[in-house]
Amino acid sequence: MTDAPGAQWNHEPTDFDQIGKLPRQAAPPARVMGSLNITAATADPGLLDLPWHIKLEEWPSANLAALPRGISRHVVRFAHLDGSVIAIKETSEHVARHEYHMLRKLARLDVPGVEPVAVITGRTTPTGAPLDPVLVTRHLKFSLPYRALFSQKLRRDTLTRLIDAQALLLVRLHLVGFYWGDVSLSNTLFRRDAGAFAAYLVDAETGELYPDLSTGQREYDLEIARVNIAGELMDLLEGGLIEEKVDPVATSELIMESYRRLWAELTEKESFELEDRWRVGARIRRLNELGFDVEEYAIKTTPDGSTIQLQPKVVDAGHHQRRLLRLTGIDAQENQARRLLNDMDSFRNDVTPAKDEEISAHEWVSSIFEPIVRSIPHELGGKLEPAEVVHEVLEHRWYKSQQEERNVPLAEAVQSYVDTILRYRRDEDAIMLSTDTATIALLEGGVLPDSAYDDE
Repeated sequence: MTDAPGAQWNHEPTDFDQIGKLPRQAAPPARVMGSLNITAATADPGLLDLPWHIKLEEWPSANLAALPRGISRHVVRFAHLDGSVIAIKETSEHVARHEYHMLRKLARLDVPGVEPVAVITGRTTPTGAPLDPVLVTRHLKFSLPYRALFSQKLRRDTLTRLIDAQALLLVRLHLVGFYWGDVSLSNTLFRRDAGAFAAYLVDAETGELYPDLSTGQREYDLEIARVNIAGELMDLLEGGLIEEKVDPVATSELIMESYRRLWAELTEKESFELEDRWRVGARIRRLNELGFDVEEYAIKTTPDGSTIQLQPKVVDAGHHQRRLLRLTGIDAQENQARRLLNDMDSFRNDVTPAKDEEISAHEWVSSIFEPIVRSIPHELGGKLEPAEVVHEVLEHRWYKSQQEERNVPLAEAVQSYVDTILRYRRDEDAIMLSTDTATIALLEGGVLPDSAYDDE
């Protein structure tokens, strides 16, 4: 369909069949030259208003959003689009389309990753010179590249948490048959998750999806991760951004230990005597504690019936997320969900022991979750996502109660948290910089100055 001269919408009928029913948009400015082709699952006419006739690295600041980005071999910029923020990457048409479709497939498999928005081809300058196609993805709110997590030195325990999150992401990708081919911290975004981090895939241009991965494919991905992370940590060490006592090579090898430990727990066959069949339930509970549900498992007995072999066949991440969403409608990260569920269960035992779980959960939301969220001043709303704020308030209340040897009221704990902790955090919804120098450094993927935001 042609919305206006010089612009075409190409779409996939299985995902969005209503583009032809959209009202005709006003013709774009005459600066849009050539036949611009936008392939997208959903129609967003606002894309037509962006300056596609200009090289991405030369886009005017009025269109750009000053957000931190990782290191990339491509030109990448963040831009405003109808009240949201998108990431735009210049690349070849083949790579853009491959990555777009790969990200869409991973989204259907519920793998943590950025949301693909569109592939745009047919870009030309006003004089008719061709410009590179672009891949457009949705910016993941409250996420940061690893380099922007701290403005000062990155501590070893923080590095370990990042690498554990990376290992979990890699396990989840491998479970669905995705071979990444370019595993690195730079190709990952991180969101805070109740004291840990949740990792999201950003760059899928080298990835391929298979029915299953061989051991060799998984090990090769793991080796790529080890080498790339070691190089990234060496770069950080040289720039004085991590503690000098950190060994980049030894630290990078933590991903192999973390990955193999988790993979074994999720997939390995376990044998035990028939009278120890309680181990079936114990294995499933261990997987639940790790945040996984077992949707299918195989149990076999030996010919003489004396030994049982148990092997999980289908595991699905998000055990606590699903339970929290089912009970409350709150969509949170896995560790956040685990922490909130623990408080919800304590609330039920202490306040509503005789009530059904669903009714008790509703009262917990009304008495705990919503009052905390409503108490956060509007100007501080972009510091952290609501579930993380509630987690931190509950932690702050517990520590304050321990220190003062009394049961600190929730309202008092919230006010103390806002005044002493939250107010001094940087915005993780959108870090906007005030100086031209800082903005240029940020957009070029450089290291932010210490004044840009505070360490935790």
